Amino acid sequence: MTECFDCHYCKESLFGKKYILKEDSPYCVKCYENLYSNTCEECKNPIGADCKDLSYKDRHWHETCFHCFQCKNSLVDKPFAAKEEHLLCTDCYSNEYSSKCNECKKTIMPGTRKMEYKGNSWHETCFICYRCQQPIGTKSFIPKDNQNFCVPCYEKQFAMQCVQCKKAITTGGVTYREQPWHKECFVCTACKKQLSGQRFTSRDEFAYCLSCFCNLYAKKCAGCTNPISGLGGTKYISFEERQWHNDCFNCKKCSLSLVGRGFLTERDDILCPECGKDI
Repeated sequence: MTECFDCHYCKESLFGKKYILKEDSPYCVKCYENLYSNTCEECKNPIGADCKDLSYKDRHWHETCFHCFQCKNSLVDKPFAAKEEHLLCTDCYSNEYSSKCNECKKTIMPGTRKMEYKGNSWHETCFICYRCQQPIGTKSFIPKDNQNFCVPCYEKQFAMQCVQCKKAITTGGVTYREQPWHKECFVCTACKKQLSGQRFTSRDEFAYCLSCFCNLYAKKCAGCTNPISGLGGTKYISFEERQWHNDCFNCKKCSLSLVGRGFLTERDDILCPECGKDI
């Protein structure tokens, strides 16, 4: 008894005929193409079993239909790009859609590395420092007058130099006596605390915090022995080479303020007229 060997769909005999297996079931070519063949995106005809089926993102083409949308050159075994569902060769895509290098004005080809800054694009090899002409790549840079500079070149050419450490001031900084300083370099001559944002004064062109200046140079109050800074409108009384804070210029006996009043002296003490009448 002859074994049955028929098309799984139409049941016609496949003896002596070409057939295709699908999930272990045989199909005649006609049934297979009607049931399972993909439709070509270009010509809209089925892609037969004897044709090569080229696919991209669930879309299919005959090998002869797989070409650039603009120039019609074959894309088989060639790089391509997609734009609005159309396939384009790299030349057509670049001419139509790719960025132009801000330096050399040539097209930046798809797949090549490009550098971008404020809406402009460069080839990686064209994005260079204006001064040293070396590629900047992913390193920090500083733009100036429509040119880009690597940080070392910018500092050499444009940045002010700190009068203390002689290095470039790239951010912040303070000016004292028309000279630039790093904030961290502008310190009290005595205690070395930073003076930026603090009240300070100077002596012989050297800057001091108020505390050090008072301890080193201010006169001492004859009453409390603390320094009299004389800064910021501080009022004090001076008499015979002695000085007092206004609040300390009081009668030695009764503590009455003698500011603006007459007074008497007894050795190192000052007295109001009432307490001194028995001298």
